[in-house]
Amino acid sequence: MFYLFILMLERGGLIIILAYILMNIPYFKNLLGNRRKASTMVQLIVVFGLFALISNFTGVEIGQNQIKMDQPFTDLSSHSSLANTRVLTIGVSGLIGGPIIGVGVGLISGIIRYFQGGIDAYVYVISSILVGLFSGVYGLKSIRKNAFPKVREGLIIGAAMEVVQMMCILLLSSYFQEAVDLVKFIGLPMILTNSIGTGIFLSIIDSTLRQEEQTRAVQTHDVFQLANETMPYFRSGMNEESCTQAAKIIQKLIKVSAVSITNKDSILAHVGAASDHHVPSKKIVTNLSKEVLRTGEIKEVHSHQEIGCDHPDCPLEAAIVIPLKSQGKTVGTLKMYFTDASKLTFVERQLAEGLATIFSSQIELGEMELQSQLLQDAEIKSLQAQVNPHFFFNTINTISALVRIDSEKAREMLLQLSTFFRSNLQGARTNVIPLEKELLQVEAYTKLEQARFPDRYQIEMNIENGLNDILLPPFMIQILVENAFKHAFRNRKTNNLVQVTVNKIDCDIFVSVQDNGYGIEKDRLGKLGKESVSSEQGTGSALENLNKRLISLFGDRAKLNFESSEKGTIIICKIPYQGMEG
Repeated sequence: MFYLFILMLERGGLIIILAYILMNIPYFKNLLGNRRKASTMVQLIVVFGLFALISNFTGVEIGQNQIKMDQPFTDLSSHSSLANTRVLTIGVSGLIGGPIIGVGVGLISGIIRYFQGGIDAYVYVISSILVGLFSGVYGLKSIRKNAFPKVREGLIIGAAMEVVQMMCILLLSSYFQEAVDLVKFIGLPMILTNSIGTGIFLSIIDSTLRQEEQTRAVQTHDVFQLANETMPYFRSGMNEESCTQAAKIIQKLIKVSAVSITNKDSILAHVGAASDHHVPSKKIVTNLSKEVLRTGEIKEVHSHQEIGCDHPDCPLEAAIVIPLKSQGKTVGTLKMYFTDASKLTFVERQLAEGLATIFSSQIELGEMELQSQLLQDAEIKSLQAQVNPHFFFNTINTISALVRIDSEKAREMLLQLSTFFRSNLQGARTNVIPLEKELLQVEAYTKLEQARFPDRYQIEMNIENGLNDILLPPFMIQILVENAFKHAFRNRKTNNLVQVTVNKIDCDIFVSVQDNGYGIEKDRLGKLGKESVSSEQGTGSALENLNKRLISLFGDRAKLNFESSEKGTIIICKIPYQGMEG
C-alpha cells in the first residue's frame, strides 16, 4: 500500500508540474478570469480533458491486489483495475470551472477509462461524471464570488471526491468481494494522493494570482508616484527645463537605459545613454520618432537599425516610443530606450500604454490651465478697456479745469491718477493682490471722483485689523465702489454714502459694499453678475466679468450676492482666507 502511495504521488507530481507550467502562461490565466463565458468553458474542458488523458495513461495497473509494472497504455486484462490521478483532474476542473466543465471533463475521462478496459470499466464512467458534478456544484460558490476555493477546501474536497469513486466501485461492481478487496488496497493511497494533489493544484493557482496582484500593486504604486512627481512638469508646458526634470524622474522610477522627450520638431530632453548625440535643441534624429509623430501610434523596436539613429557609436538597442497627445493631436513623443533589447518586454509595453494616457492628460490639463489664465487676463484687460478711456478723459478734463483755479488740487489729482493707473498695470499681471494695494486703488479712484463731483460721494472703510496682507482679485472692491457711484444714486447730488466692509469669519473673508441709494429693480436684480445689464451709464458687463473671475478662482461659493430695497443695495462676496505667505 505504501509503495502504491509513492507511485501515485509520482503520477500526481506530473499533473502538478503541468499545472505550474500552465499557470505561467498568460493565455490560461486569462481563461481563468473569464470562466463564465461559453467559449471559455469549451477551452477549459479541452485543457482539463488533456490532463485527464495523461492521468489515465500514466496510471498503475492493479491485478489481484498486486501492482503490475507493465505499461497500461493498451487494453487492461479483464480482471485488472487502474489506480490513477483521474479524479484529481476531474475534481480540480469542477472546483475551478463549475458543474458544466466538471461533468464535461468527467465524461471525457470516463470514456477514455472505459476503452482502457479492465474489470467493470463502466463503473468509472459513472464515477467520473458524479465527481465532476459534485465538485462543480461546490465550485459554484467560489465562481459566483469571482474567486477560487481555498487550499484547505481543496484538501477536503479532493479526499471526498475519491471517496465518491470508492463508493461507486463498491455499489456498482459486479463482483462485490473483489470490489471490497480493491478498495482496501487502493482506497487510502488514492484518497491521500487526490487530497494532496488537489490542495497543491489550488495552492499554485492561489500563489500565482497573489503574486500577480502584488506585482500589479507595486506597478500601480510606481505609476501613481510617477504621475504625481511628473505632473507639475508636464502641466507647466513642454519646454526643455520641465521636460528634462520629467525625464529624470521617469528614468529613475521605470529603470530604463534612457528617456527622451520631444515636441513635433526637436528633442526637448534626453537623459541616460546616448546623451552625447541625442542632445536637447537638436532636430529629431531617429526615423522611429518621426514615424510615431506621423501616425500617432505607439511603436516598439528591438534593434539598433529599427531605431534609425545614424550615429555609429549609439548604444541603444531597443525602444518604445509613446505619442503625447493633446485634444486628439500628437504634440510630441516620450521615448524609453534600452541598451539590452531583451529588457523590453510585454510588461514595459503595457506600462508605456498607460503612461501615454496619463502624460497626455497632464499636458492637456496644463494647456487648459494656460487657456484659463489667458482668459482671465483677457477679461481684466477687457474690463480696463471699458473703464479706462471714459474715466481717463473725464479726469483729464477735470484736471485741466483745475490747473488755473486750484493748481495744488490739480497736482493732487495727477498723483492720484498716476496711482490709479499704476495699480491697473500691476493688477493686470496677477490674479490676486494684497488688500492694502486694492484699497490704494479704491482710494485713488474715490478721490478722483470726489474731485470731479465735490461733496457728492462719501465713502466709509470698515476694515478689520490684521487683514492688510490678505489676497483678493485685483479691482474687486474698486469695481463694486464704482458700480455704486455710477448706478446707486441716479442724479442725487448729496447724502450719497458707500460703505466698504472687510472682515474675517472662521477661514473666510467677507467683503461687502453697501450704498444708501434707490435700490435695483427686481427684473434687473436677478440678472446682475450673470449677464450684461445695459443702463444709461454703461453696458453692465463689469459685474459680470468680476463674478466670472471670482467663480473661476474660488468656485461658486465666491460668487457675488445681491440684496436690494428702496433703502439701498448691498453686494456681498465670500472668498477663502489666503495670506501673502500662503
